[in-house]
Amino acid sequence: MYKQILGISLILILAGIILVNFVQQNNETQEDDLSEMNGDPPSQGGAIAPDSIGLDPGEDAPEFELETLNGDRIKLSDLEGKKVILNFWATWCGPCRDEMPEMQEFYDEHDDEVEMLAVNLTDTETNESDIPKFIDEFGFTYPILLDEDGAVSDEYKGSIAVPTTYFIGTDGVIQAPPRIGPMTYEFMEETINSIN
Repeated sequence: MYKQILGISLILILAGIILVNFVQQNNETQEDDLSEMNGDPPSQGGAIAPDSIGLDPGEDAPEFELETLNGDRIKLSDLEGKKVILNFWATWCGPCRDEMPEMQEFYDEHDDEVEMLAVNLTDTETNESDIPKFIDEFGFTYPILLDEDGAVSDEYKGSIAVPTTYFIGTDGVIQAPPRIGPMTYEFMEETINSIN
């Protein structure tokens, strides 16, 4: 009886070790795939996203017109002639919260040459009133657009993984691969300087 219990215990321990190694290896592979999509070296952490996410550089940025949190309307084609950072986010998204202060810093220093548009995935929010509370709490001043029915994020494939960010050139063309995951100030500056 003792040998049977010992044998079963040993089998369960070995099965547990194999399962842990499989899960860990699978997570590392997915992180590497995500890093390759962003052009970054593999790193710990990050969201998992499918390979087909986003629009490709060279494609015209799909036109849209959305209402801002302040009640104004912004039409993408009205911004032609300016570089545009188009960011998809939600209040429930931790990585979005991490990048937004750096987006604010970038906006404060570059708003004369770059338009920052933060498109909230409003249809995914638990409570729409969370959006202005969140923005007011942290004092973000760049335009917050409300994608109430999810049509714009669907067009840009931005609701699959958030945050997702596009860099649109002065000609209205997407000029860099979409950034999936949080951005740093340095990343925004480097990318904006690399596009027309």
